[in-house]
Amino acid sequence: MPLDTLVHRASRPNPVVSIEQAQALLFEHYGLQGQLHSLGSQQDLNFRVESAQHRWVLKFCHDDAAPQALAAQHEAMRHLAGHGLAVPQALAALDGRDTLAVHLGQQRLQMRVLSYLDGQPLTRLKHLGPVAIARIGQLCGEVDRALLDFQHPGLARTLQWDPRHAHKLLDHLLPALDDPGQRGRVVEMAFQAQRRLGAVSADLPLQAVHLDITDDNSVWQRDADLRWQLTGLIDFGDLVHTWRVADLAATCAALLHHGHGDPFAVLPTVAAYHRVNPLEQAELRALWPLVVLRAAVLVSSSARQLSVAPDNDYIRANVEHEWEIFDIATAEPFELMEAAIFSSVGQSIPESAGDGILPLFAHVTHSTVCRVDLSVLSEHFADGNWEQANIDERLLSGAAAGSGWACTGYGEYRLSRTRIDTCAASATCALHVQVQAPPGTDLQAPWAGTLKRLADASVVLEGASLSLHLWGLDCPSPAGTVLAAGAPLGKVDGSLLVQLCRSPDVSPPLFCTPARAAAWQSLCPSPARVLGMDCDAPLPPDAGLLLQRRDASFARSQKHYYQAPPQIERGWRNHLIDMHGQSYLDMLNNVAVLGHGHPRMAQVAARQWSLLNTNSRFHYAAIAEFSERLLALAPPGFDRVFLVNSGTEANDLAIRLAWAASGGRDMLSMLEAYHGWSVATDAISTSIADNPQALSTRPDWVHPVMAANSYRGTFRGPDCTAGYVRSVDDTLRQLDEQGRQLAGFICEPVYGNAGGIALPEGYLQQVYDRVRARGGLCIADEVQVGYGRLGEYFWGFEQQGVVPDIITMAKGMGNGHPLGAVITRREVAEALEAEGYFFSSSGGSPVSCRIGLAVLDVMAEEGLWENAKVVGRHFKARLQGLLDQHPLVGAVHGSGFYLGLELVRDRHSLAPATQETALLCERLRELGIFMQPTGDHLNILKIKPPMVTTRQSVDFFVDCVVQVLDEIQG
Repeated sequence: MPLDTLVHRASRPNPVVSIEQAQALLFEHYGLQGQLHSLGSQQDLNFRVESAQHRWVLKFCHDDAAPQALAAQHEAMRHLAGHGLAVPQALAALDGRDTLAVHLGQQRLQMRVLSYLDGQPLTRLKHLGPVAIARIGQLCGEVDRALLDFQHPGLARTLQWDPRHAHKLLDHLLPALDDPGQRGRVVEMAFQAQRRLGAVSADLPLQAVHLDITDDNSVWQRDADLRWQLTGLIDFGDLVHTWRVADLAATCAALLHHGHGDPFAVLPTVAAYHRVNPLEQAELRALWPLVVLRAAVLVSSSARQLSVAPDNDYIRANVEHEWEIFDIATAEPFELMEAAIFSSVGQSIPESAGDGILPLFAHVTHSTVCRVDLSVLSEHFADGNWEQANIDERLLSGAAAGSGWACTGYGEYRLSRTRIDTCAASATCALHVQVQAPPGTDLQAPWAGTLKRLADASVVLEGASLSLHLWGLDCPSPAGTVLAAGAPLGKVDGSLLVQLCRSPDVSPPLFCTPARAAAWQSLCPSPARVLGMDCDAPLPPDAGLLLQRRDASFARSQKHYYQAPPQIERGWRNHLIDMHGQSYLDMLNNVAVLGHGHPRMAQVAARQWSLLNTNSRFHYAAIAEFSERLLALAPPGFDRVFLVNSGTEANDLAIRLAWAASGGRDMLSMLEAYHGWSVATDAISTSIADNPQALSTRPDWVHPVMAANSYRGTFRGPDCTAGYVRSVDDTLRQLDEQGRQLAGFICEPVYGNAGGIALPEGYLQQVYDRVRARGGLCIADEVQVGYGRLGEYFWGFEQQGVVPDIITMAKGMGNGHPLGAVITRREVAEALEAEGYFFSSSGGSPVSCRIGLAVLDVMAEEGLWENAKVVGRHFKARLQGLLDQHPLVGAVHGSGFYLGLELVRDRHSLAPATQETALLCERLRELGIFMQPTGDHLNILKIKPPMVTTRQSVDFFVDCVVQVLDEIQG
């Protein structure tokens, strides 16, 4: 086809057909009637036809779209359906034809009707995760594999989207770009892409391809868990015989605007395609140049189309995200994207030979140099010292104090590079090595090359296949000097940064993110051979393989967070850090009240371990001191302490105390509550989220009463107390009628498992009175909500203005060390003694007591209760602000650092947004936040972070929640 014809086709306005005309033609030729709804198109005209029973798509295109090409599309759809792929099918007209020529005024058009696929495109979705992105790549591979043997005369056509014609087409489209800056960028990037493509184009396999398998042309529906499932592929208008990889390039380009500015986000598409339809090496090299060319044609074509059809809203709506596609496609060097593509399919870019390389330092041996460990688990790092300025350099200098030589590790994930409270991945992977050398050390050229000096103060020796980048070199030779291998290169006076690069046109960073590490390392290989020293850091362990080992040996009923969790090996304050140095905001770890890695905990534990650790039957000071401190925190009248290992053990013991003191066995507990995993505490736990069989497996001594949930319970609002107390009265009446002695009542004074909901006003006061009137004891389970976490109160029962008979606690008491306690009165404690003595092997050990004391000391010294109050108020206010912005947010519960964000689909019916909450938690992890759902419907974010959490972290968390809610609802 002549070029002017191609350009004409790339600049045509859409056909003009009114709805009335379309309905008349539809009935005349197909005998169909229905409502017509316009569908967008760049150059055609499409309508969705809806009748009471069926849906179809009515399509009009210009007559110069050869009927043979349309026949090829119909035949290809039948071919793909035969391979099990969901695609539309052409509907025969009344005369048996599937394509009809019609005349409307001066317009000569082709008309046809296709079956309709239910679902929607994902083009406007604000976030398209890696699973969906990979699924589109898999679809592309499946279609191309099925079309491999498809032949049809209608495939032999010249199409504007065929990248074989891109360079000619762009010459004529580019003048439509009015902005000279934009036009210049498109010209430059298209030139580079075409040059790289030219080196491999002769080796690219050809076949029939769809050429428009995109988020706009794939059809999706949400499943029961609100996850997107692919249901089909539409729009075969670009079907053509061309390079196979062009199909994948079109798919990748379309998905770029879902990558949040990161071109690496489309790599799952490439990997998924390759798994079902392996790519050849030439195709891997051609892929990104084709993506860039596709983006260049997109923006240029839209500009040209708007110039001839300025009222086409479909084109105008696409312009912004097409420029976003171009910007992302050209954001990284071609060399890096090629390396990333190879890496995504498990291959490496072929390396040039490195024979004849001389060592940079002529007289250095491996034994001379001390490699400094700066990794996440380095013993040099403690107490957050990695946050100090220049810590790596100071550690390096100190390590060189002996021999004068030290170096950092290439490929090491540096802890000092970790950044907190940000969605952006931290650039932690070192693509260079820093060497500390004796002053005046001479360097020699490791190969023949030309000297360059760059704006970043580096000196570069550019060789035939490698470039050597050096910072800190005293080099007397001017730029442009040609050096022979072994020639003097200069001197280093202290610290030298060394980096290799295989591409002379790329200026690599010194550090990169973990996701980019494999690609950058293929471009910037280890300088170990050049340096003549052992500088390669060991690879981090494979978190997936470690998880397999866990699952093979650790009982699976002991669940882990997330399906593919990161490997967490370090923590500091309110953040957790994985082996790649990536930081995660911890919003669910109410055990570590002081934060992770607190130095006082390490010092106290080490000191006491070095002295003594035994059981509480021995006589030592710590147990008396800690018991006294706990009693000082309790209300007057409490004078006895039991020390145990956990909240489960504390609640189990509290039940035994109630049995012993009351003489009864029957216990009241609240529905939807959780109290532990022992036989007794599991019996009184009724949360179906923790145990789906909870309501049907309670023993006869457990009597659940109605969950006093004033938000979604049977009785709601400020005057609901009486209704919930009646539930207790009904249960007590039944026990009285049966002549059963009540042992006690246990509940959390703040409804922790439901996200920190305050109990109705006066509820505990009335229930406690009724229980005590029958000789029962009242147990306050403060394991989750007590110990200052609520901010406004130290104990949860203070909010209700009551004093229990038994207080149980654990969690934050030991900041992660297994430590729990039961506080009660002497007569209650001695009632158990009459049945025999009580003993907990590690409860109240010297180490446990010293840690418990240290936790109380630090809480006081660092004002953590006050922090929970002040920052907690800001936290709750920010969460409450979401009520006006997001319909999914139903309520905000709790106070301090025990908050609940309850998500509902309807604020009147309170239908729980369970699936949305799961998606929210998964997405928050991707953004660097650990959060999990709670409640019987798993629709509540139970927010219980370390009590050192800052206002900055709170704002980061809420901002991310806002972002994800926008994505889910958008």
